[in-house]
Amino acid sequence: MGYGAGLFKRSLTMNFKPTRFTFEVNTPSAQVRVLARWHRPLWNRWVALLAFAAAQPLTAVSQVAANPSSSPSGSPSAAAEPATPRAKGKTQARPERPQRPKAAPKASQGTTVLIGSGQAYAERAEAMDFAERLALERGLPAHWLRQTIGQARRSPLVIQLMQPPSSPFVKNWRVYRGRFIEDIRIQAGLRFWQTHEGELNRAESIYGVPPEIVVGIIGVETLYGRHMGQFRVMDALATLAFDFPARHPRAAERSEYFRKELEQFLLAQHRSQTDPFESLGSYAGATGMPQFMPSSIASFAVDFDKDGRIDLRSSVSDVIGSVAHYLKAFNWKPGMPTHYRVELDKQADLSSLLAPDILPTFSAQVFQEKGALLQEPATSHTGPLALIELLNGSEAPTFVAGTENFYVITRYNWSSYYAMAVIELGQEIARRKNRGH
Repeated sequence: MGYGAGLFKRSLTMNFKPTRFTFEVNTPSAQVRVLARWHRPLWNRWVALLAFAAAQPLTAVSQVAANPSSSPSGSPSAAAEPATPRAKGKTQARPERPQRPKAAPKASQGTTVLIGSGQAYAERAEAMDFAERLALERGLPAHWLRQTIGQARRSPLVIQLMQPPSSPFVKNWRVYRGRFIEDIRIQAGLRFWQTHEGELNRAESIYGVPPEIVVGIIGVETLYGRHMGQFRVMDALATLAFDFPARHPRAAERSEYFRKELEQFLLAQHRSQTDPFESLGSYAGATGMPQFMPSSIASFAVDFDKDGRIDLRSSVSDVIGSVAHYLKAFNWKPGMPTHYRVELDKQADLSSLLAPDILPTFSAQVFQEKGALLQEPATSHTGPLALIELLNGSEAPTFVAGTENFYVITRYNWSSYYAMAVIELGQEIARRKNRGH
């Protein structure tokens, strides 16, 4: 769900330079500073961009805001991790101000960059203490850490997007499905599969993950690289590490999680000698076509094209290999279906069947004894099953029997709705491919 015209009111300021302009939009609870590059022959296009920023949903606001999931991002490892005790006994470091404002990321033509408009973290002792601790524990240059973290800016928009809903959210699978199983995404997925079929098949031969699952994930995450996020990752991660919304029911846990992600991000940027402020991604800090969080890049991303570096933004080969490797690491079982059709008996023991949530728990025999009726080949399934409930608003819910492979997809994003969208998008693309469309 984006933030439309009603959110952007009255205040719009612009600053023109020979090859680019910046503008600010004041909202009721956030101020967004945007930089976009322009060229004189394309002036009309950038007038349209201004209208887009003021009146249309922000494309970077994608999976999480729309996803009926407990996960704060539609990306690997964005779900909660156990909290790590904070280092104790550190003296407070004097906040160090940046020597100069950090340059905005180099935006490609047509890219809008969302830059934090709040306080610089050089003014926060807590952030500078984090830099000192990281320098001691990870052996990174303390000056570089203070400068980098200090130049990050608090993003009110990130905070706003991470706030829990003010009113109960009614989940609706049919509505959610319709956002992803639609012709533009299907056609884009078909072209993606046809163009990269060799790499998809190679990934399946190595990791056992079929092409339709990999194609489905990349399509749901970023529409095959069209929407990879416009937030400066440094701003987003710093904001969520030090200013995670306090009214969130798991605020302390989530803040600690994002501090770990910020740590992983800084380690990777220093190792690769790249500018941390040039990395763009989602408001949760996920990047690239597969929307990996920094810890997922460190643990699961692979150099699938063997060019000596991992590039999840431009190398489709690395993207395909990394998605397949991620699922394999969570015990994807080659040849196993993701789910089966199920019919519920009138006397089905729903409370017992739904108690384990999406964790496969019941044998096919016990599943049926509790009133969840299966047909072949589901009745011969040898592994555990879970009853997956997909709510449809005020209408009757949809039920499927999820296998261990269904559960693996939910390790990419902790949502059964997300998993079903991935599966059904991939299946529809495969059907059209097989029909020769």
